[in-house]
Amino acid sequence: MNPNQRSEIRPGIKVAIVLKQDQSSGKLTEGTVKDVLTNSPNHPHGIKVRLMSGLVGRVKQILE
Repeated sequence: MNPNQRSEIRPGIKVAIVLKQDQSSGKLTEGTVKDVLTNSPNHPHGIKVRLMSGLVGRVKQILE
């Protein structure tokens, strides 16, 4: 599972994302994908998503 490929990310899967304010520390936040925000098929820093909680960040790990 490659978190940089848009085709791997879909609503409903559990992921670990890095929030904008946590990019320097690398702290990950876990949640379930609500929306995929990146339109390109891949992104070197991870696909940007919105979680069910409303938080927005880039996917670093796919958990399921």
